[in-house]
Amino acid sequence: ETNYGITLNVARSEGYKGNMRDLTREQAKEIYRTAYWGKIKADQYPGAIAYQVFDTAVNHGVSQAIKFLQRAVGVIDDANLGPVSIAAIKSMPVGDVLSRFNAERLDFYTNLSTWSSFGKGWVRRVAINLKYAAEDIAH
Repeated sequence: ETNYGITLNVARSEGYKGNMRDLTREQAKEIYRTAYWGKIKADQYPGAIAYQVFDTAVNHGVSQAIKFLQRAVGVIDDANLGPVSIAAIKSMPVGDVLSRFNAERLDFYTNLSTWSSFGKGWVRRVAINLKYAAEDIAH
């Protein structure tokens, strides 16, 4: 079961006890904020990067998204987004982080056994995200 892109398991892990059909938009926003945005510490680095990592956390899970980010900035990929990782993110140009991050993501996709079935859609998702990131960087 899903509603607003929130799965039943994620909703339950965030304390939602109701029927998924009854989940409100505001409740979904709060779940996204706590289950993903907060856990990836998105408020601590540039918005264009935060958006990419957030989308990846929703799609692949928080730990995997953080590991992609850590690899992109050249630190140990332990899924612990501590001060070393945050400093590394802030020390690199946003465009470099985004390029490396999305390269990690695309590489991950191509190694999945379901690539032949879903790869085109996944690549489109990354392409759309990159368009948003380019617009964010330009402004």
